[in-house]
Amino acid sequence: MTKAREAYQVSLMKGRERFLVRCGPGNEEAAIAQLMHWAENPDLDFDWFDAAVLSRQINQHLVSRSVEGEDQTED
Repeated sequence: MTKAREAYQVSLMKGRERFLVRCGPGNEEAAIAQLMHWAENPDLDFDWFDAAVLSRQINQHLVSRSVEGEDQTED
C-alpha cells in the first residue's frame, strides 16, 4: 500500500478536549459530516470555526494526495 492510500487523522486540541477524526481514502465526506455534527451539538465545546479548521486539514491532505498521485503517474 502506498503512502497516498493510507488512512490518516486530523485533530484539534481545545482546552482539555481533543477532537480527532480518522479518515481513509474516499471517506472524507463522512469525516466532514462528523465535524458538522459536532459543530451543531451545543453540549460540545466545538464550533463552526473548529469544523472549518479541521475541514481545511482534510482538504490539504486531499490536495497533497492528489499531487503525489500526479507525481507517480509521471514516472
